[in-house]
Amino acid sequence: MSNALDPRRTALVLIDLQNWTLGMPLAPHPASTVMGNASRLARGLKASGGTIILTRADFSPGYADALRQPVDIPLPLPEGGLPREAVALSQAFDVEPDAVITKRQWSAFHGTELDLQLRRRGISTVILGGVMTNFGVESTARDAWQHSYSVIVAEDASSSIDADMHRFSIEKILPRVARIRATADLLAGLAAPAAA
Repeated sequence: MSNALDPRRTALVLIDLQNWTLGMPLAPHPASTVMGNASRLARGLKASGGTIILTRADFSPGYADALRQPVDIPLPLPEGGLPREAVALSQAFDVEPDAVITKRQWSAFHGTELDLQLRRRGISTVILGGVMTNFGVESTARDAWQHSYSVIVAEDASSSIDADMHRFSIEKILPRVARIRATADLLAGLAAPAAA
């Protein structure tokens, strides 16, 4: 199957590249690798006429809009709310996004305008990266697939809090709803239509 991409119909959606998540220990790819590859992808796609969308997780004061169902391993949240610095997008990402989506759960689709932003821009292919692979990236990939988008996950622009969690998602779950590619392959795919 060809890796060629039509950049005008492609969006790079980067999940939660914010200080809170990037400050956690990430594996197998450290934050510097994730950010470097995400920035390379964004620069390449933007230069080719594609769309760049960033997401961030945030909650209202007192976590009024956070999920509160009983679970065995609850999401650890800072007492008193997320500091503004935690919500801020990383300054290591140096590409101006076309949109920023604030989400209040793992998936960037549920309860947000992501689908509207994609459809009105004529997007049919979504490239995903960010943190965490098995939480936000995987949940968004599943929803993108269910919304009939063609989904690609940039493996080396994604990472998690545990290398085994990342690998299980990349090897066992995500290939059922997406194509898994390296940043270099995606950049080559962007160049392919122009060379044809």
